[in-house]
Amino acid sequence: MLLGGIRYLLPVIEAAHKQGYYVITADNIPDNIAHRYSDEYVNVSIVDKEAVLKVAREKKIDGIMSFGVDPGVVSASYVQNQMGLPSFGPFESVEILQNKDRFRAFLAQNGFNVPKAKGYGKAEEALSDADIWEYPVIVKPTDAAGSKGVTRVDKSEELEDAVLYAFDKSISGHIIIEDFIEKAGCSSDTDSMSVDGKLAFVSFCSQRFDAAATNPYTPAAYSWPSTFTKEQEEYLTSEIQRLITLLGMKTVVYNIETRIGTNGKPYIMELTPRGGGNRLCEMLRYATGVDMITAITRAMVGDPILEPIEQKPYNGHWAEIVLHADKEGSFDHLVISKDLPAQVVEKDLWVKTGDRVELFKGANNAIGSLVLRFDEQNSLETALGDIPAWLRVAVE
Repeated sequence: MLLGGIRYLLPVIEAAHKQGYYVITADNIPDNIAHRYSDEYVNVSIVDKEAVLKVAREKKIDGIMSFGVDPGVVSASYVQNQMGLPSFGPFESVEILQNKDRFRAFLAQNGFNVPKAKGYGKAEEALSDADIWEYPVIVKPTDAAGSKGVTRVDKSEELEDAVLYAFDKSISGHIIIEDFIEKAGCSSDTDSMSVDGKLAFVSFCSQRFDAAATNPYTPAAYSWPSTFTKEQEEYLTSEIQRLITLLGMKTVVYNIETRIGTNGKPYIMELTPRGGGNRLCEMLRYATGVDMITAITRAMVGDPILEPIEQKPYNGHWAEIVLHADKEGSFDHLVISKDLPAQVVEKDLWVKTGDRVELFKGANNAIGSLVLRFDEQNSLETALGDIPAWLRVAVE
C-alpha cells in the first residue's frame, strides 16, 4: 500500500510492478495521478492512522510506505508497527522525525548542532514571544511539506502575518519558530538510505532557489555534487548515522536537509523517513546508478534487496531544474536555449498548451522538471547561476 497519489509515486509503482507486486494507492483525492497507475485505489484520509490501519487490515497488505508524501509517513509507520510489517523503525521515533519542534528538541537533548527553536499550538502564544527572538527567524508549520506555510521574518512587526500563514498550512495546528541559520554556500536537500540501521548510501547536493519566486524558500533546482567540503560531508555523515542509531531506525530511504552555517557549524535541519519529492531518488539513480526506489519497495514487503545499496561516485555533474511559471495564466511553451552547455537527459513536462499555471508558492505549483548532465562543474555553476538566460516558461 502506498499512501498518497502524487506523481512522485509513479516510479515506485513502476518498480513494484516490475517485482510482480499488487499495488494499492490510498488517499482522499480520487483524481490524483498515481491512482491511474496502481492496481487498486482506496479512498481514505492518509493522516487518519486508525482509518488507514482499518483499510490495511481489510486488504491484508504485506507492506506500506508513504514515499514522497510527507503527511502519510506517521500513518504508514503506525500501520507497520501495529500489523508487524517491515517498518521504518519505532513509531515513537517516526513521530519525532515528523514533528519539527519535537525533532529540534531531540537534537538539542542529544548534543547535535541545532538552531534555537520553539513550538506553538496557538497564535497568541507565538506572538507573545515576539521579543525573545534575535531576528531573522523562520516560521513554519511543524507538519507541512513542500515549503508550504514557510516565511522568513526579519523584524517583529512581520511576525503576526507569518504566524497566521503557518497555522493556516498546518495539518495538526502546530507551528515552530526558529533562528534562521545563514548558510555558507548552498544548503543540501537530497535522499539517502540505511539498511538494517546502517547508513549504506548518503548523498549531499546543492539546493538552489529562485529569489524572484512568490515563495523564495521553495527549491527551484538541485545539483550534485554539493558545495560542502569533504570534511563537512564526513562530519554530517557521522552525525546522520548517530541520529538514526539513537532513534533505532532500520531499512529506510530518508529525505535529509543539511546546511553549513556562516558560523562554520554543520546542521541537520530535517531528516524524514521517506523519499523526497522533486524526483530526488530518480536523480541519484541517474547520477550514481544506485536504485533506492527498487530497494525500498522490496524491503517494505519483506523481500531481500537484490542489488546492494552502497556508496558510489557521481558519473558527471548533474542538475535537476524544477520547472515553474513566474506569472499566472495559460501555459504556452517551454524554451531551452541551444547554447546550454549540458545534455538534456530528460524533459518531463506535466502541462500542455492552454493549461492553467499558478505562481510558484510551493512544490505543488511545479509544472515539470529537467534532468541535465554537465561535463564539468564550472559550466553547471554558470548555467544554474542564471537560469533565465537559457530557460523560459512562456505563459499567456
